[in-house]
Amino acid sequence: MSAVTTPRTDTPTATPPRRRTALGWRIRFGVLSLIWGFSFLLIKVGTEGYAPFQVTFGRLLFGTAVLAAAMAVKRERLPRGARTWGHLAVAAFLLNALPFSLFAYSELTIPSTLAGICNATSPLWGMALSLVALSEDRPTRRRVAGLGIGFLGVLTVLGVWQGFHGLDATGTAMALLASLSYPIGWIYVRRTLAGTGHSHLSMTGAQLLLATAQLALVTPLFTTLPSRFPVVPLLAIATLGALGTGLAMLIQYGIVAEVGPTTAQMVTYFIPVIATAAGVAILGESLSWSTPVGAVIVLAGAALTQARPRR
Repeated sequence: MSAVTTPRTDTPTATPPRRRTALGWRIRFGVLSLIWGFSFLLIKVGTEGYAPFQVTFGRLLFGTAVLAAAMAVKRERLPRGARTWGHLAVAAFLLNALPFSLFAYSELTIPSTLAGICNATSPLWGMALSLVALSEDRPTRRRVAGLGIGFLGVLTVLGVWQGFHGLDATGTAMALLASLSYPIGWIYVRRTLAGTGHSHLSMTGAQLLLATAQLALVTPLFTTLPSRFPVVPLLAIATLGALGTGLAMLIQYGIVAEVGPTTAQMVTYFIPVIATAAGVAILGESLSWSTPVGAVIVLAGAALTQARPRR
């Protein structure tokens, strides 16, 4: 989740040469799916003890610490140039500060399973936006069909035939807006930060640093310092940041470097499955038939929107 979004071929720098690591990419792919799938459970647990903005700030703080350590080990430097930092500030808001906060607020009133499924709509939003904003992304019948099928799946998850009975509209809207924020952010990155010459690690580290600074300014304005610090929610936030934001992004870019973005983006389709299983098994969240059925339809539509015409 980025961090819940997988990188595109048009991220700030060119994809580095493919390389093999000691741990096979399939194993790392599975680990990444588990980490991001469990992120929604961790958000839910975190909000049981802390305000949503506090959860997001802690998540970004721990995530930035992990990337800072990785940069120190690899002796990477932060990017230079006021223009680059200005664009990174916007990217940090759209890809981190805003969606992370929206998901945290949404899970005050909706189950983590629903939040995870809403996250899977990002490819659908991205497809719809790219048809308008990116002239090189030409629509095909398959991709347009995928868009329609995907949004039919969203309506199935929401139980539209029941008039959205028992569904918190505000929380669900926040989760969907969070999912929409990711493709908006990536389109912005594609238009403004492509070809800067900086490494993925350097750009991502700077982006998370700026997102942390944004939450450091916002959090005191809308929350008060907790009178007590519940341990379990605090551990959930630390895990969410260190693993779900910091380590996950390092794994993600490693997979892209080895097998390319097309394979790496398939993690999107495993996240809602794991999020749903975790929410039901660990948190005891209820699950009606329309939720898993709708999720399958959403994922089918999302897969079609990512299809590329054969050459």
